[in-house]
Amino acid sequence: VQLQASGGGWVQPGGSLRLSCVASGSIFSFNGIDWYRQAPGKQRELVAGISNFGSTNVADSVKGRFAISGDSAKNTVYLQMNSLKPEDTAVYYCNDLRCRFQFCEYWGQGTLVTVSS
Repeated sequence: VQLQASGGGWVQPGGSLRLSCVASGSIFSFNGIDWYRQAPGKQRELVAGISNFGSTNVADSVKGRFAISGDSAKNTVYLQMNSLKPEDTAVYYCNDLRCRFQFCEYWGQGTLVTVSS
């Protein structure tokens, strides 16, 4: 089962976007789903995560602006991004929660979010 991120694009500062992470099979094939981002020249950063039990967490850098949610019927996890800032510009990826603790080779293409005026 693989994950595919989509929904990125260009948005002005203060705008909103909703990213989708769709599983090719059951979303419960994974331990949970995390959203990461990687800005040019920077390391990949964990942004938000949701466990199979529905518990969520978001990074301090996006707390109050980003929210993660899931729809098991659609095998999809969403990242709602509000009040976007230029520093949120990055390629956003989704992956299994286990990648926090072990090496994951496959990250997919991700989806590019560009925040600029």
